[in-house]
Amino acid sequence: MNKQNQIKRTLSQPANIKYIQEQLAGGQFPNRSKLSLAACEHFGFRDARGRAQRGGCLKALRELEAAGHFVLPAAAPGGTGRSSPRRLSAPLAPTVDVPGEARDVRGLTLELVRTPGQMRIWNEMMIGEHPQGAGPLVGRQLRYLIGSDHGWLGGLGFAAAARHLEARDKWIGWDGERRREYLHAVVGMSRFLIRPGVECRNLASKVLGMSLAVMPDDFERQYNYRPWLVESFVDTSRHSGACYRAANWIFVGETKGRGRQDRHAQAALSVKAIYVYPIEGDFRERMGLEPGAGLGALDVADGLDADRWAQNEFGGAPLGDARLGKRLVSVAAAKAEVPDRAYSGVAKGDWPAVKAYYRMIDQPEESALDMPNILLPHRRRTVRRMLGQKTVLCVQDGSDLNYNALDKCRGLGSIGTNQTGAASRGLHLHTTLAIAPNGLPLGILRADCTAPEGKSPEDNRSPDQIPIEEKKTFRWIEHHRELVRLSAQMPHTRLIDVCDREADFFELFDEQRRDPRVELLVRAKNDRLLEGNSLKLFETLRQAPVQCRVRVQVPRQSARPKKSGQQARARRPGRMADLAVHWQRIRLRPPRHLKDKEPIDIWVVHAVEENPPRDAVPVEWFLLTTLDVDSAEDAERCLRWYCLRWRIEDWHRVLKTGCRIEKLAHETAERLRRAIAINLVIAWRIMLMTLLGRETPELPAEVLFSDVELRTLRAYAKKKEMTPPVLLGEAVRLVAKIGGYLGRNNDPPPGHQVIWQGYAVLQFMCTGFALLEDEGG
Repeated sequence: MNKQNQIKRTLSQPANIKYIQEQLAGGQFPNRSKLSLAACEHFGFRDARGRAQRGGCLKALRELEAAGHFVLPAAAPGGTGRSSPRRLSAPLAPTVDVPGEARDVRGLTLELVRTPGQMRIWNEMMIGEHPQGAGPLVGRQLRYLIGSDHGWLGGLGFAAAARHLEARDKWIGWDGERRREYLHAVVGMSRFLIRPGVECRNLASKVLGMSLAVMPDDFERQYNYRPWLVESFVDTSRHSGACYRAANWIFVGETKGRGRQDRHAQAALSVKAIYVYPIEGDFRERMGLEPGAGLGALDVADGLDADRWAQNEFGGAPLGDARLGKRLVSVAAAKAEVPDRAYSGVAKGDWPAVKAYYRMIDQPEESALDMPNILLPHRRRTVRRMLGQKTVLCVQDGSDLNYNALDKCRGLGSIGTNQTGAASRGLHLHTTLAIAPNGLPLGILRADCTAPEGKSPEDNRSPDQIPIEEKKTFRWIEHHRELVRLSAQMPHTRLIDVCDREADFFELFDEQRRDPRVELLVRAKNDRLLEGNSLKLFETLRQAPVQCRVRVQVPRQSARPKKSGQQARARRPGRMADLAVHWQRIRLRPPRHLKDKEPIDIWVVHAVEENPPRDAVPVEWFLLTTLDVDSAEDAERCLRWYCLRWRIEDWHRVLKTGCRIEKLAHETAERLRRAIAINLVIAWRIMLMTLLGRETPELPAEVLFSDVELRTLRAYAKKKEMTPPVLLGEAVRLVAKIGGYLGRNNDPPPGHQVIWQGYAVLQFMCTGFALLEDEGG
């Protein structure tokens, strides 16, 4: 595709303005239309079909005239004013017997508008039934009628894309120059109408799919080039945009309420949702954009090397002060080198750096420096990593953070009582971690760090009388809603909300039923009554015959002391377990206080370990899921995905043991949250580093390690008479050995702890190595 002619920019150059002035002074152009044609010939303004771009040139000449550069001749006779759209002589006939489902519509077709008669029908329909009427449309145009045996069902119109859209432009990743060169590669769906009297399920999404199957070829036949991207707008005060999502369009943001002619920034129009559909998946590459530009998909390991990762994951955080943003990046980079130390130890005696850190953390409570804003750049990168996956497991979990030793810390809550009945003060961290099906953590989607408050003594309501919004379980619903909103940005990626037993409550499944774009996979806690069954859930499944057997890796489980509302848990080493599996569809009955709700149809997978090791508690899981489970393969997939839920517990362990977030010491809970937010991302990178070394050892070591780190590792290997690392797996294993990993034949792969310990030692080694190189040693 050729770049778009920059007509106004070309004509605005001083030498070219002088040329136009000279042509006008010669008096050989009786009207501005002929001047426009001559300018097209002189400057080579031609479209992809080889035709002179007279309209664009004439518009640029008028704008230069308005700027005072010259005076144009009069317009050609009959060239002023705009004729009314050609319409039918009578209203359009109503549709007849349209079925309720799109699959039952007879003779559904898209007709490209070519004839005057078709144009009259299209105009009549849009003028009478579309809120914006028939136009005029601008730029290169295509119109379609939606035909059927039941009558005309609606129509579509494609035209020029919007010149400026902040959300779209940020998503594409182009600058002003690149946008001017390639805006013609974007086509706007300016009109989309399903007639008001037509109520047919899935018709809109089906028509959208049909239009994108034919429009690119029709456009190329008419205009001699193929578009790369389509955009459209949804007035959310009238429509939800569900048909666009169902047709795999991507939500990229909202308009500012400004129309194409809003040159004075009045923003008088309604705000609309922006959806795009890439016709060509490599459109960014075709535009000559840098790899990683815009908000497209990222590989898991992109941009994680030691020199760039902190800038990528924290840079651009909306903190209200660019200096705070730079400080955040430098703090995160330094803290990641020695994650288990307080910042005073991280700074290695650099007192100004320590003071700068505390000035950042100690910003006023109302400052923009809060947990969501600190995590926002990382969340955006996480979303881009998710875009590269067909399925993403979004694992929710909570963990209490004990700050009982901080007597003077303001804003802490009660996280329970110990075995003696003494209250413990701290914060509750609830997070959603995105995980690929191969177990690699993609990043943090949401983190809430709250100060729990106990029930007031004056509150005499029973649990059934308390609205779900006031219960601590509501956070599971809030995080699920966040995933539903996010799903609009990734129509080609299936999101599965994976939760442990705390999330087993009817309201969460009811929430998913209302908007089923995100699936649920929840381990059952409650042995509830089933619709149409005298037995409860657990006994029903235990009596059912075994349908298949599966061997899975049961992750290790840390010991947990008894706490208020939580039973003690024994330590369990990781092991392979042979599970007998049964699955079936059941109906969940609503609890008594929600008796007005309909029962929920759902699948349950039951897995039990028949021959556990001696002294081991046998594994038994009841997994409730909205995913279809029709085969042994489906059941095994659910079990393996549920096993990956332990990734989030590993991450929490890295946070507490590796980053030692419970050893933070600040005067307010808000300052603690800021420091916790930084450590959340550091702990994620430590875990990803460990797992990348296992899952993708063939990647180059430069993916995660800087030049000085690799030179240090290779010098260390040479000193120890070991093979210098070239690949990622080799480098990660050597870091683990520096951290104490023995690597014997029967040893499991290195874990997170030896990785962070080895990485911290490596940083000190790098400092010495760099000093030695500076001295020429």
